Amino acid sequence: MSQVWVVGEALIDLIPDALGNRIAKVGGGPANTAKAIARLGYSTSFIGGISSDEYGRAIEAELISSGVDLSMVYRGNESTALAIAAIDGAGAAKYEFKLEDTSSFAFHESWLPQGEADMIHVGSVATMLEPGASELWKWATTKKTRIVFDPNVRPSIESDRDRYRASVEQWIDIAAVVKLSEDDLDWLYGNESVVHSWLERGVSIVVVTRADKGMTAIGAGFSVDVPAVPVTVVDTVGAGDSVGAVLVEGLLKYCLSGLNGGNLSAVLERAAKAAAITCSRAGANPPWKAELDGD
Repeated sequence: MSQVWVVGEALIDLIPDALGNRIAKVGGGPANTAKAIARLGYSTSFIGGISSDEYGRAIEAELISSGVDLSMVYRGNESTALAIAAIDGAGAAKYEFKLEDTSSFAFHESWLPQGEADMIHVGSVATMLEPGASELWKWATTKKTRIVFDPNVRPSIESDRDRYRASVEQWIDIAAVVKLSEDDLDWLYGNESVVHSWLERGVSIVVVTRADKGMTAIGAGFSVDVPAVPVTVVDTVGAGDSVGAVLVEGLLKYCLSGLNGGNLSAVLERAAKAAAITCSRAGANPPWKAELDGD
């Protein structure tokens, strides 16, 4: 069975309910992605830090319940990172973060795994927040495995665009596939023209998600658009991570060379369905394979 490593942070989202009470839900883009890939039936290992505190135990229990392997995580006594969410009228989430001195970002060469997987998905705050980001970067550059990169830009954590761009750009140099939102691109660059320079530097496919407008996959000499699947939105937490999981599934099924034309359209349509299911329920609760395979 194909082995997927998902690398980055696991944290707790504190999400307001209808009464304004904050409910703790397992989050962090990479943890969400690991859950989503495992629920699609792939052998998935999460590579990140999990605290020994109460929140850390909740993260561990939820990832295990989705079938995620935790044998390569860092177990720390530091606290769990928190993302305090505010949900607007359209269901979109904005966050305030508490990240410093947490287990969630304690990346270090002393515990990052040796060997190779069949696919590596890496991203989010872990690729930008120092000192762990540099440790993670050095580790990733030693891998021969194809890398899917999702920057999952968070200006509320780092408001310096130049610094954020520099972080993203170094990961572009080792990524085979990049997935990000149009909001990410707009904040970082002001437009999408940079995507073509990424392709010239070796990225094979860039997938740009556009919320209720669907998504676009761009490669050398082609562009594929698919619409969003209509849904009553509860919130959008984890929707992009579900898209990333289906992209990994598509890469494992078709290989990078086969992910074009009709195959690529089918993968994007499946990703749009996965995002819609995730948006239809609270928190990062990605679909299981049976849900996606059903009508």
